[in-house]
Amino acid sequence: MRVKYYCDLYISRGWQNKKAALKRKLKQKRLFPPFYVVALSQGEQNQVEIFSSLLLRQHVFDHAELFVVGITDGYDNALEYLEQLTKDTFRKTGTADIRRFILERQEEFEKQGGKA
Repeated sequence: MRVKYYCDLYISRGWQNKKAALKRKLKQKRLFPPFYVVALSQGEQNQVEIFSSLLLRQHVFDHAELFVVGITDGYDNALEYLEQLTKDTFRKTGTADIRRFILERQEEFEKQGGKA
């Protein structure tokens, strides 16, 4: 699985100091304790998807590419993060096009030489 991280990657409260360890666990598929990953949808018909880290251990994800925008300690927290992301997107753009908002922010970040 290839993983790219959003420049403003969201991590659940209390887990900020474990950011590097969570990224490493995701890359190595050592996904315990279970957590949830909020990622841009691979198809353009949806904007984002929420995956259990346990689901990501399945072989169907071996060659998947994920653009991770958040890592949460529970499904409810993933939904709360998406609610806040939607509000932020609407406030800044006047639309609820989360995918476009994230990709534009990421592109600007990378143009400035940033690496997530």
